[in-house]
Amino acid sequence: MTAEPDRSPGRMRASDADREAVVEQLREAAAEGRIDLDELNERVGAALTAKTYGELAPLTDDLGPVTVDSGEPLTLRGGMHSVSRTGRWKVPPRIVAYGGMGGVLLDFTQTECRLREIEVEVDAQMAGVVFVVPEGWGADTDALDPGMGGFKDKTSGGRLPGTPLLRLSGTCGMGGVVIRHSSGRERRKQRKELPR
Repeated sequence: MTAEPDRSPGRMRASDADREAVVEQLREAAAEGRIDLDELNERVGAALTAKTYGELAPLTDDLGPVTVDSGEPLTLRGGMHSVSRTGRWKVPPRIVAYGGMGGVLLDFTQTECRLREIEVEVDAQMAGVVFVVPEGWGADTDALDPGMGGFKDKTSGGRLPGTPLLRLSGTCGMGGVVIRHSSGRERRKQRKELPR
């Protein structure tokens, strides 16, 4: 019997786009005074020669989340009918989602999100809340009460360096909370909507 290959996210090969995302994050940290120019040069050099996600991750791990004045959160209420936020929209640092009877869908796949973390307070109630995320996004559900509906993570797992983290709190209620990637039908619909 042959051993199963190690497919942990840290061993996966990094792309040029992954390396550039880390370099951009490092430049922002230097501009904010969180690292000095010597550290910036050293880390940028390491990022540009990194071959795997495991080599990229330590370069930004100690920078921590960027704190942003969040103001009022985006609040979505399912009510009797479903509510969704899809397409191109500006992701705020805080979101509150009430599933109600109709449910809530938050689709992040076409957003340009530069936040390190997004705080999401969930009350899934009867119909539940669904998050559709791009590949590589992460979710922290430690503060999420599974309720009766429970939490289901249908993503490929493993957060990639420089990608946002959804920090979920609240309750899954009766309807539950699901985090997943786009379905084939959703991807086909998005391709049709792209400008030619």
